[in-house]
Amino acid sequence: MFYGTAVWDPWLIVAQIACFQCLYYLTLGIFMAILVGTRVSRMSLVYFFDYATVTASTVTGWCVIASFILSSLAGAGFLLYLIERAKKCLDFSATLYIVHLLICTIYGGWPSSVTWWVVNVTGLAVMALLGEYLCIRRELREIPITKFRSRPVSEEKTNEELDEQIPLYRVDNMA
Repeated sequence: MFYGTAVWDPWLIVAQIACFQCLYYLTLGIFMAILVGTRVSRMSLVYFFDYATVTASTVTGWCVIASFILSSLAGAGFLLYLIERAKKCLDFSATLYIVHLLICTIYGGWPSSVTWWVVNVTGLAVMALLGEYLCIRRELREIPITKFRSRPVSEEKTNEELDEQIPLYRVDNMA
């Protein structure tokens, strides 16, 4: 995608949000299955959307917390490949967590647990900051131009050879 022009494409933005949300819940489901699924007899959406399950008082609660934090780390990688722009990482991360808050509110009521808020704000910060860092690193990479050279680098003259051939000033005219 060429980013030089400022083109506003709402369908692309909606598609990126939907895809990002789906990837986030997919990875959250994988981490929940690995960490929480081994501890409980039956997995359900309660562990995804009920704020009461995000607790630091039980081992299962710590597994839920770890699943959310690991999913935010994976979300930073999704930002790198799906969104690709450092300045959009905070916007998409905040949108993901606002949608998650709405789903949690519909599913189990307004989250009144301090632990739920701390985990989700931490997840938002980790996802946005790590996503921005990764995107900035990609944006600042050197662009290889070896395809466009007319001759191989070995045949070209080095800077020292060019400096010896081209005088910067003439000495014979100074009198």
